[in-house]
Amino acid sequence: MNIKGHMLSLKVNEHHNDTSLSHFLRKEVSASKPIIHFWLKHQKVRLNQQPAYHAAKVSTGDNVTIDLFEFETSNVTPEYGDLDILFEDEHLLIVQKPAGRPTHPNEKGQTGTLANLVAFHYQANGEEKRVRHIHRLDQDTSGTVIFAKHRLAHAVLDQMLSKKMINRTYLAIAEGVFKKKRGTITAAIGRDKHHAVRRRISPTGQKAITHFQVMGVDKRRNITAVQLQLDTGRTHQIRVHLRSIGHPLVGDSLYGGMSNGITRCALHAKKVAMKHPFTGEHLIIEAPLPSDMVKLMEPIKH
Repeated sequence: MNIKGHMLSLKVNEHHNDTSLSHFLRKEVSASKPIIHFWLKHQKVRLNQQPAYHAAKVSTGDNVTIDLFEFETSNVTPEYGDLDILFEDEHLLIVQKPAGRPTHPNEKGQTGTLANLVAFHYQANGEEKRVRHIHRLDQDTSGTVIFAKHRLAHAVLDQMLSKKMINRTYLAIAEGVFKKKRGTITAAIGRDKHHAVRRRISPTGQKAITHFQVMGVDKRRNITAVQLQLDTGRTHQIRVHLRSIGHPLVGDSLYGGMSNGITRCALHAKKVAMKHPFTGEHLIIEAPLPSDMVKLMEPIKH
């Protein structure tokens, strides 16, 4: 695979000799049938420099090129505002979400979300495209969020996320002093039937696994800084899991945390580590700690 800007080039090897172009694309770039149909319909694929069609077959040594660039009507209302960009190229965008801002709209025309700022950023750069978030953060959680800039990037990044090829690291400040310096919490999470928003540990819930490592302790204030990594991505996973072992997040009133100097749950998605889906570059993208959590962290002994 070779990529320059939004042009993706592939050479057919003997393993794919005399197979269909669609089969080749599914295997080589993990493109779904709808994506391949879109490419062929809009003549985005060229076989040996000629427009390719659905019935095409490929042979050893053939060159296949895909134009990943596309004009799309935005699915989100653009809204001007400060967008903290941590990484961007033709394929993906990684930004820092501030605490208090939802990741995406929940209804048509909604504004005030991170996705609205991304839509404006695209518009300001003359990029007509949909806003495609790969994952989300709770409204009160700050930190890194990944957006795909075209449909293939979305499909590939979704697969990478499900295969645990995107490593996300969180920093939390929790109540109490942990008995163990590191550990793993394995407990299924389900809805709380007594509360519309809250989640709870439930044997009939979805599997959830959280790894934690203590980074520092402030015994005077009885709080602990913890680094976390998730094997799963359940709603409120960190908040529910830490509460289940007696350490709710500082500021997390929904799960019994005390304010302790912060007005939101003390959780920050601080780092994303992954291999770039097209260039192969190893990316480590870090989001600076927000001022409210910096203030909380200052007296904590590492």
